Amino acid sequence: MRFTRTLLLLGVAAAYFALGPWALLAAILLLLVPRVRHELRPNRKQLLVLVGVIASTAAAIVVIPDGRLPIPPGGGLLVTPSYVGSPATPHPIDLAIPQHPGLAPNGTSSMHNDGWASDAYPGPGPLGNDPEVDSSWYGIKECATLAFDSRERMIALCGAVSGPVMHIVDPDSMDPVDTLGLPGRTGNTGKKPWEDLCGGAYFYLDNQDTAFVGTTVRTIAVVSTSGAGGYPKLTIERTIDLAGAVPKDDCVIALMPDWEGNGTWFVSRHGRVGHAGTSGPPTVLDLKEDISNSISVDKGGLYVVTDGAFYKLAIDAGRPKVLWRTVYRNSGIDKSGQLSPGSGTTPTVLPSGLVAITDNAEPRMNVQFYRAKDGSLVCEVPVFGKRESSTDNSLTAVGDASVIVENNYGNDNPLSAALGRDFPGGFARVDAVPSAGSRECKVAWTNDEIGPSTVPKVSLANGLVYSYTVRPNRWGVAAWYVTAMSAATGKSEFSVRTGTGTMFNNHGAPVTLAPDGSLYVPTLTGMVRVRDSS
Repeated sequence: MRFTRTLLLLGVAAAYFALGPWALLAAILLLLVPRVRHELRPNRKQLLVLVGVIASTAAAIVVIPDGRLPIPPGGGLLVTPSYVGSPATPHPIDLAIPQHPGLAPNGTSSMHNDGWASDAYPGPGPLGNDPEVDSSWYGIKECATLAFDSRERMIALCGAVSGPVMHIVDPDSMDPVDTLGLPGRTGNTGKKPWEDLCGGAYFYLDNQDTAFVGTTVRTIAVVSTSGAGGYPKLTIERTIDLAGAVPKDDCVIALMPDWEGNGTWFVSRHGRVGHAGTSGPPTVLDLKEDISNSISVDKGGLYVVTDGAFYKLAIDAGRPKVLWRTVYRNSGIDKSGQLSPGSGTTPTVLPSGLVAITDNAEPRMNVQFYRAKDGSLVCEVPVFGKRESSTDNSLTAVGDASVIVENNYGNDNPLSAALGRDFPGGFARVDAVPSAGSRECKVAWTNDEIGPSTVPKVSLANGLVYSYTVRPNRWGVAAWYVTAMSAATGKSEFSVRTGTGTMFNNHGAPVTLAPDGSLYVPTLTGMVRVRDSS
């Protein structure tokens, strides 16, 4: 009898990993049959063994350090393809993004890569040549922002249930080699943990390998990433107190150094835009409109999108000053797939003198291009389906006046993609093309891939746009893929499966390209890496 039970349990487990959740449902339905229940009824000793196995597994996950185990595999591996498409041929993009003088080199400094928030990497990414997929288990922790220091070590800001932590990560093993705990969640935001951006989403790495991190207790932590002799070590060198600029019911969302090297811009959830100079207390201007996204900077100032308008600010007599304010179309609806009732994008600055965002219009969201000089709307065009369009991720620059937009409609929480659920999905490239002395917005191509919540990135070296996509299916399996699309044509070149199930959901974290060309995607439970085997 014991052998029969063991065989049945092994059969259920094998069926789950092969076919996915429906195999578990079939097993549950079998238990409704009285004879089956009687045959499988465990005795006390077997129950104790089962409880012991579960407890030992849970204890091992807690005790074993982060990075020592892969992310546990989900079910449905036989009913989802491991690779789709074929290796891509590089088609480089000629796009010059200026280096911010205060940031680490472009592509290594922050979530959106550079001061312009271009989401464009100067270096290569995988071409799909027999790609290798590895993962690293961190528990319930997502490292949303990844940067790379001058020694090409990964600096990660990670959000756990209790609050944010920082890691220095060995890019090859994906093991954290040093960890710094930051102030925990205060509970004052009114947001669910997976929606709370206070102190745990954005940071930047400067040109001296120093990280600037907004914390949950209204400070900026200035963190050294190297100890004696360059040994990897996270140490808080000093803190910048923002209590006089940000009230208790507010929190720091994002920050970025000003272009001139005179200090750090910061923005708060409830609309304070502040500047912490190299001397004197921080100064602040209250826009009285919530802010839910990051910021971008150029030589002319700071770009901020609130839930009500699009702004450019500069420092005047030591204080933030609005240079222009432009109201964008806003339905006032907190659309499915977004964290706020407004634009879901960080402003993307472009070499053409334009800045691109999305609005929050209904029945269709628009991609919009504004003049950086005066904030006037140059052109706009609607994207995706009626009453099925939203994005909560930055636009990706793929030309002097061209951006990629992703549709996040339908992604409302980390379980939205579970059980193979379908989404409207979609990607589009929008160009602001010259027309009669001005510009006209046109959709150059669309692609039906489903990227529920990632920040897509482009490799300028090979012309590929990388996203993290999901492929729903009738077996109830949420299969996650790194997908590469041609920036020129929109064609999906290849997709490589990283895993199945909710533990492989990236939940808003970006695709990141490392200096060596490897691709990383943070997930809810760790990190995934994809790189060509050759």
